[in-house]
Amino acid sequence: MNNKRLDHVGVMVKDMDAAIHFYTEIIGFELKGRIKHSNGVVELAFLGFGQSDETELELIQGYNDNLPVEGKVHHFAIHNTDVQAEFNRLQQLQVSFIDEAITTLPNGYQYFFVRGPEGEWIELFQR
Repeated sequence: MNNKRLDHVGVMVKDMDAAIHFYTEIIGFELKGRIKHSNGVVELAFLGFGQSDETELELIQGYNDNLPVEGKVHHFAIHNTDVQAEFNRLQQLQVSFIDEAITTLPNGYQYFFVRGPEGEWIELFQR
């Protein structure tokens, strides 16, 4: 069996520049590449955190801008080593919070949700 892992998560966006700005300047992703699809219509941007074998976020513009905010994929999560510091940092920025406080699970994991520029749910998660 081949070695398997999640390669990327695709998020449909209406405004690629606004989405790239949000994910790089607010959330902290790095833009790894931005290309036109071979069909000449769809534009793709790949973002990550600098590791060559990590899961990436793929932004997709021009495919279908009319998908519901919350579709088949409920959210994607970004690992944090200090979720409280990230919560405090994002409160200082114009970020739309879904959760008013950090949730702590019985196993000690902590998380909170914010909305991305298209209304997508982003979980900031600490194990």
